[in-house]
Amino acid sequence: MRIDIITVLPELLRSPFEHSIMKRAQQKGLLEVITHDLREFGLGKHRQVDDYQYGGGAGMVMMVEPLANCIEHLQQEQKYDEIIYLTPDGEQLNQSISNQLSLKEKLLLICGHYKGIDERIRQNYVTKEISIGDYVLSGGELAAAVLVDSIGRLIPGVLNDETSALFDSFQDDLLAPPVYTRPAEYNGWKVPDILLSGNDAAIDQWRYEQSLERTKIRRPDLFEGDKTTGES
Repeated sequence: MRIDIITVLPELLRSPFEHSIMKRAQQKGLLEVITHDLREFGLGKHRQVDDYQYGGGAGMVMMVEPLANCIEHLQQEQKYDEIIYLTPDGEQLNQSISNQLSLKEKLLLICGHYKGIDERIRQNYVTKEISIGDYVLSGGELAAAVLVDSIGRLIPGVLNDETSALFDSFQDDLLAPPVYTRPAEYNGWKVPDILLSGNDAAIDQWRYEQSLERTKIRRPDLFEGDKTTGES
């Protein structure tokens, strides 16, 4: 998978992709993340990428021309499955969206700044708009890093245990069950006996019941249908 990111702060995106799972994904050749400095397409001597908004009001707006030139330059080299704008008023990111996007081959992400981007870019180039939550960040870079991480870890071969991602929280709209590791007893606190039993079927059932209970208590909004029978 290839993911291109348009940003005015490419240095802000270096660290998230130079460590841990995202680094290994790129070293394995399973994921390619390329950042593009929008200022290279800026206008005039100062490489301007923003201007005052028509109609007045506080805050600058990212200009249509630099963004259009950058997008079209990239489209000459790549055919993107989606052009995604990270914005607070986009569709809220969830596991289902990450699952769907992980099946794509080429994505282009646009990181907003200031009061956002000229609406004509959204109308004529953007195919999908995503928010990572009901709050506002200084720019779209951190949101882009979150999106790439949530997608990249789902690519087959990225995680050492390929079944691991299938049991993450929010797969099947359930939170993950409690997890434990060695020692079996510490300071009088014991690991549940069922997890030490070696009975895989019973352990799977326990984990499912724990996921149900945790979801009911912590995220009742996710609890739809009759999940006690595994039906929706």
